[in-house]
Amino acid sequence: MNIVLDVNVILDLLLKRGLDYHSKVALFDQLRAQGATFWFAACALPSLEYIHAQEVKHLIRSGRINTTLSPAAFARQQLDAFLPSVAIISTLGCHWQDIPPDHPDREDALVSLAAASIPGQTILWTGDRTFQSAAPDLPVYDHLGLKQYLEETASRPPAIPFVNLAAQQLQIRDRVERGIITVLKHGSYIMGPEIKELETKLASYAGVKHAITCSSGTDALLMPLMAYGVGPGDAIFTTPFTFIATAEVIQLLGATPVFVDIDPKTFNIDPKALAEAVISLGKNPRTEHLKPRGVIPVDLFGQPADYDRINAVAQKHGLFVLEDAAQSFGATYKGRQTGSLADVAAISFFPAKPLGCYGDGGAVLTDNDELAAIMRSIRVHGQGTHKYDNVRLGLNGRMDTLQAAIVLAKLGVFGQEITARQEVARRYSQALQKVVEVPYVAPECSSAWAQYSVLSDRREVLQAKLKEAGVPTAIYYPLPLHLQGAFAHMGHKAGDFPVSEAASKRIFSLPMHPYLNSATQEKICSAF
Repeated sequence: MNIVLDVNVILDLLLKRGLDYHSKVALFDQLRAQGATFWFAACALPSLEYIHAQEVKHLIRSGRINTTLSPAAFARQQLDAFLPSVAIISTLGCHWQDIPPDHPDREDALVSLAAASIPGQTILWTGDRTFQSAAPDLPVYDHLGLKQYLEETASRPPAIPFVNLAAQQLQIRDRVERGIITVLKHGSYIMGPEIKELETKLASYAGVKHAITCSSGTDALLMPLMAYGVGPGDAIFTTPFTFIATAEVIQLLGATPVFVDIDPKTFNIDPKALAEAVISLGKNPRTEHLKPRGVIPVDLFGQPADYDRINAVAQKHGLFVLEDAAQSFGATYKGRQTGSLADVAAISFFPAKPLGCYGDGGAVLTDNDELAAIMRSIRVHGQGTHKYDNVRLGLNGRMDTLQAAIVLAKLGVFGQEITARQEVARRYSQALQKVVEVPYVAPECSSAWAQYSVLSDRREVLQAKLKEAGVPTAIYYPLPLHLQGAFAHMGHKAGDFPVSEAASKRIFSLPMHPYLNSATQEKICSAF
C-alpha cells in the first residue's frame, strides 16, 4: 500500500499538533508495520518548508520550542530527519496540463495527480477536509477515515501478484525517472551513451569481453546463429521444454532444431542424451542429410545447465554452444556467472525476467572478438564501416536507449534482488517439501529463480485451491515444442521425449519475485 502524506499530516506529526496527535502517530506506526510505503509530492515541498518555518517561529516565540537555532534552521533540521522515511513523487509537466481550468486549488490538484501516478494501491492521507483532488479515482482520507478504511479492508487482503514489478518500481523510481529524463535531455534515442554504459556493465558483471545489446531476447538468440552462418541443412540441438523462441530462431534461418530430452531434476538439456543425439543424427534416415552445427542449452527457470559436460560434447563434435540465459542472468555455475559459460550467450530483458526493462530488450555476451564484431554489424542491418555500407544482411536489432537507461537503474539493485530471490526460494522449499516436489538446484549451481516451479500429480486440484485463496499460478510449459503445430512438419509424436512430456503434465509455478515477504508466502503455502 502507498500512502501519500499531505503537508498538514507531516506538520501534525513533526510539531505534535492537535488533540488527536497520538492517534495519528499510532496510525502512522501501524501503516509502517504493515509495510506501507510513504510518499510526499515534490510540488508541495516549498509549501511544507514555508509553513513549517512559520509555525516553528511561532512556537519558539511562545516558548514551546527551546532552541538556539533560527526557526528556518530548526525546521530544516526536523524535515531533514523526517523526509528520508518517505519517497518523493515527481510532479510532471503533464500534471499541470491535466488540472481542470476551474480547479480551486492547484497545489492540491498537483499533489493528487502525482499520487495517482504511483503504481499499485495508493491513498492520500490529509488533515484538510476541504482538500480538492483532481484525480477522481484516488482515495482521499483524513486519519479517521483512513483508520476506518483499514479496519473495513482488514479481512480483504490485497491481491497477490505473480511478479511484482510495481514493488520494484517503488524502490527504484527515482533512478528510473533520472535515467529517462537524462535520455530525454540528450535526445540520443538510438544507440545513445546509455547503450555503451550498459554493455560495459553487463560484460563486467558476467566476466566476458563483449556485451552487445539488442532489441529482444529473441534477437539475442538469432544474432549469434546468423553470425555463425547457420542456415538450411544445419542441425542445432536444443530442448523441447522451453519457450518457442529458442527453437523458433533456428527454423527462421532454415536450419533444423533437433530436440533433446531433459534431465528430470533440473529440467535442463540432458548432456548424455545430447551426446547420443549427435551420434545418432547421421544414422537416422530422416536426419542423415543434416550437418550438426551447434547446441542451445536453456538455463530453465534460472538454473544453469551442466555446461562442462555440454561443452565437452560440443568440442568433441566441432559444435558451437549458445547459452540461452534468458532466465538465468545472475545465477552461477561452479563459481562462474551465467553468460560466460559457453561460446556465446543470449539474455533477455523482458519485463518479467530477473533483470528486465519496461518493454523488450536483450543482449549477447561473448569473449570471441570476431563473433562480437559480426554481431554488432548484424544488429544494424549488416552495417560495415558506415551507415550506408552494408556488408551482410542483418536486422534492425538495436536496443532503445530509454530501455537501456531503465536496465541501468535496475542493475543498481540487481545483486540485492538475486540474494532476496534465494531467500524466497528457501522459504518455499522449506514449507512445501512434503506437499509437492520442490525444485532441485545442483550443488555446483545457484539459480536466479526466474520462476519457482513445483511438480505434482494433483496439479489441477492444487491450482484450483490456490486460485480460490487468491494465489495466482502459471504453467511453464504446458506443451513441449515437439508437439506444437509450428514443428508438426518434423513428424514428432507423443512419447518421443518422455521426460519433457511428463514434466509438462505435472509442473506449475508460484509467485516469485524479490519483494515477496514471508507473511505472503505463509498465506500461499497454507493454501495448498
